[in-house]
Amino acid sequence: MLRILRPLVAGLGFLLLPISSQAAQPKIADLWFAHNAVTAMLGGADRIAVTVCDPALYPWLYRMAPQMKGAKLIPNGAPNVEDLLAEGVGLAFVPSSVPVEPIRSVGIDAHALSFDSVATMLSALDETAKALGTASAASEVSDYKTYLRHVTQSIANRIAAIPQDKRPRVLHINNINPLRVDGRDTIIDEWIRLSGGRNAADGLTGNMKPVSIEQVLAWQPDIIIVGGSVKDPLPSAQNGWAGVKAVMDGRVYHNPMGVFLWDRYSTEFALQLQWASKLMAPQLFQDVDMVQQTKDFYRRFFHYELSDGDARLILAAKPPK
Repeated sequence: MLRILRPLVAGLGFLLLPISSQAAQPKIADLWFAHNAVTAMLGGADRIAVTVCDPALYPWLYRMAPQMKGAKLIPNGAPNVEDLLAEGVGLAFVPSSVPVEPIRSVGIDAHALSFDSVATMLSALDETAKALGTASAASEVSDYKTYLRHVTQSIANRIAAIPQDKRPRVLHINNINPLRVDGRDTIIDEWIRLSGGRNAADGLTGNMKPVSIEQVLAWQPDIIIVGGSVKDPLPSAQNGWAGVKAVMDGRVYHNPMGVFLWDRYSTEFALQLQWASKLMAPQLFQDVDMVQQTKDFYRRFFHYELSDGDARLILAAKPPK
């Protein structure tokens, strides 16, 4: 009898395994640039089979999630469902501008995501963790929320005594040529305010709005922050920005850029708050070491050990060596 049962049990052994090991987790198509870093942070980088993130444009993402090097790179835009099926994709994240019905119609679990505020960013994290379906992803989101609450409250406590009319007026530039800036009702406006500043782009609503240098002269911002992806020379008196207060005072800065742009659509928003608050009220944040904070963040949430030199490159919006 034992001789008969042994091969039977061996043949049915897979039935004795935990359910989680019987079904492979679905491969992912991550078709929103900003979301690839979210998937990587939540432990899904090894499942990304299709991506829109070019390693040349997002080198820190591929440094911290080298598993993505095997993903198929496709141009941004509406995905071809046949291509996704050919890559074995079972889960897709797309920008909110892309219809999900054609993707879902072929059996792929598709999620259209975007965020333009802290609240919508956290909602996108929750939806992503649920779609990934792992306990570790849910735990990571919970830990991130705890960290972000601590950072936000700590900054709020320090800047509470600064009257609103004494807070610096900050202009965030998304592009220099042509000149585009970010107004209110954006996540940029939110971190400016949470970090102790005021958005200098009076009267503008939304992202990447075209303006003239004459308008900037009328606004006279105290601080100018240029997006991390901008490659043009920073504003200076020598390249047409003479007379702008921030330029004359030497308060023009290049925004850091890590796995994604710190200043928009990134969980690195928590680091952005700390970096920006130190710029706006340096006397209140002398004890904040951004090199150490950056290293700690990437260790905690991307499980990657940065060197001091790595952290300084990220803070300077430079690629890894």
